[in-house]
Amino acid sequence: MGSEAVDVGHPGVGRVLVVIPTYNEADNVTDIVARVRGAAPGVDILVADDNSPDGTGALAEAMARTDRHVHVLHRPGKAGLGAAYLAGFAWARERDYDAVVEMDADGSHAPEDLPALLDAARDADVVIGSRWTDGARVVNWPLRRLLLSRGGNLYARLALGMPVSDATGGYRVYRAAALKAMELESVCSQGYSFQVELSRLANRAGARIVEVPITFAERERGASKMSPLIVAEALWRITTWGLRDRRPRRLRTGHDRWP
Repeated sequence: MGSEAVDVGHPGVGRVLVVIPTYNEADNVTDIVARVRGAAPGVDILVADDNSPDGTGALAEAMARTDRHVHVLHRPGKAGLGAAYLAGFAWARERDYDAVVEMDADGSHAPEDLPALLDAARDADVVIGSRWTDGARVVNWPLRRLLLSRGGNLYARLALGMPVSDATGGYRVYRAAALKAMELESVCSQGYSFQVELSRLANRAGARIVEVPITFAERERGASKMSPLIVAEALWRITTWGLRDRRPRRLRTGHDRWP
């Protein structure tokens, strides 16, 4: 019993669930799960698969059969990143996890950075693995993608009044109490804008948001899900939210933490 307790959760944070949405990630899912298990042996992993035709779900099931830390959520079809994460949050809430991690399946979010994000979550409500804070690195991105991301994040920060340098970053830790306070039932976006919307909801809920520098690497295998339509949706939604948010926000001090 004592040895089992050693590999459960993360010190100062509690039980942690890493949610990894997948759609046609057969080339990546085995490797990313193995890397998470190596970097943070005490966390649990939920592969949320959108009925991938390439067999991703079956590979995840094979891992789950031999590792009690790995679980699989089979979803009926491709419904988008945001829907997969919301389903993962609900799965975690039903099982009383203390924190939930968002992580991409393609390896762009290095599992080796996870312990630093979890350490930061001891004193924060939301931790963002940031590409645009001091000490961060972005690898193998063309100049066009760099400019698009930096410009989009600057626009989100100014339009929404958020003290966040990487509002679109998808490598995150949410404490369970923060998710409960964020009015997730109001979420209406997917993909690129989903992360901005959650940043906005966390900020409006008064969450203490901390950014930790990461190394972000472009995927080496598989196809990117990014498209011009996703970017256009994000810009439209950010503008709409910015206009809607011209009202007082509820503020709290750094000592006013949720239970």
